[in-house]
Amino acid sequence: MSRICELTGKRPCTGNHIWRSGKAKKKGGIGTHVTAITRRRFFPNLQRVKAVLPSGEIRYIRVTANAIKQGLVTKAPPRTWKKPEAKAVVAPVAAAVATKPKTAIKTKSKTKTKPGTKA
Repeated sequence: MSRICELTGKRPCTGNHIWRSGKAKKKGGIGTHVTAITRRRFFPNLQRVKAVLPSGEIRYIRVTANAIKQGLVTKAPPRTWKKPEAKAVVAPVAAAVATKPKTAIKTKSKTKTKPGTKA
């Protein structure tokens, strides 16, 4: 996904990360000196917002926080409708099991007798 604002077109820009060492003259030192410069990228502050587009469509867009502050984005109203409740769907396997006649399972029951008594 590209890091570009859909409304303003802001995109990452490049710059430098500058390392300095030493104590500032203002603070009693001999001054700061640059020790290294490394290229870096500055990214826009992109936010994912549910918005109403000019065509009337409601969808999520990625826009900068600055565009939101300027009022370029019309936020979508909260959803008021409820999802329809799903009907209880009986699985075909469960339906086949439910329609099958139940058969009694015959088992031999073992009765324990006390020693010394006859059954």
